[in-house]
Amino acid sequence: MRKDRSSAASISPHSARSKSGPAGRAKRSHGEDLSKQHARQRPQQGQRARISGLALVATPIGNARDITLRALDVLNDVDAIACEDTRVTAKLLAIHGISKPLLAYHEHNAERARPMLIERLKSGETVALVSDAGTPMISDPGYKLVRACLENSIPVTPIPGASAVLTALVASGLPTDRFLFAGFLPAKQAARRRALNELRGVAASLVFMESAKRLAASLADMAETFGSRPCAVAREMTKLFEEVRRGTLDELAAHYKESGAPKGEVTVVVAPAAAGEVADAADIDRMLLGELERSTIRDAVAHVAEATGAPRRQVYARALALTRDPA
Repeated sequence: MRKDRSSAASISPHSARSKSGPAGRAKRSHGEDLSKQHARQRPQQGQRARISGLALVATPIGNARDITLRALDVLNDVDAIACEDTRVTAKLLAIHGISKPLLAYHEHNAERARPMLIERLKSGETVALVSDAGTPMISDPGYKLVRACLENSIPVTPIPGASAVLTALVASGLPTDRFLFAGFLPAKQAARRRALNELRGVAASLVFMESAKRLAASLADMAETFGSRPCAVAREMTKLFEEVRRGTLDELAAHYKESGAPKGEVTVVVAPAAAGEVADAADIDRMLLGELERSTIRDAVAHVAEATGAPRRQVYARALALTRDPA
């Protein structure tokens, strides 16, 4: 009772002075009504508040218990859930006793499904966007839906939680103060090496998602491009056979070439470029030889000069020398 009177007095100061009589009772009643209305409109910390618009809900990356209480509240409250694979999301919802309409939203149907989702949101429905695992829009479609919501003044609310990127990074033993998430590397070797060359001088830990069957080849290309940097390969994180294997890029490339493709989802973390790291002549020659196998001299020079920061004229001179005398 003391708490209720204090709350009422804070909204209606007159009620504190009117302790008896009909007027005093009326003013206290009015103050209490305002207090209750205020409590309904402004939920206190820890209370549930129904969201509006689109909710971006993080889901577990492996262990079904790695979902937040707030995420479960939101999934229970929304009108529908947009997801990559309805079968995957249905299993997660069944574990937690949630039943909601599921709407497929993935890279193959996004252009067609997005306008329908926007219309539902504009009509006042609430929709949660989830990925098959982890935080939505980290290596999956979704940012165009968020952009469309913002263009239509539809609220967007992030509901944070599990992330394969951060899980691998913090377990890697590599610097976490600066990092760059580079997503999936190209499947073809030539394009993959070009992408790696662009990242060669980045002074931050590099985080990649990779297919298990391409892991050994990608690590070998990283070793050729980055040199013998420390690296960590995380797989099956939060699951029964969770593993983080650490070593240098060349050591890990050799290990997976010999042992074969591992099972499960794979995240690779590579140490940052050393302070002041500059490509020496041998590095430039190695990179040029790789580029010249698949590009013209002009393109090879452009790629290597951009990746190393070396003067284009110097790189061009080395390219001419290598083509004239490959030995």
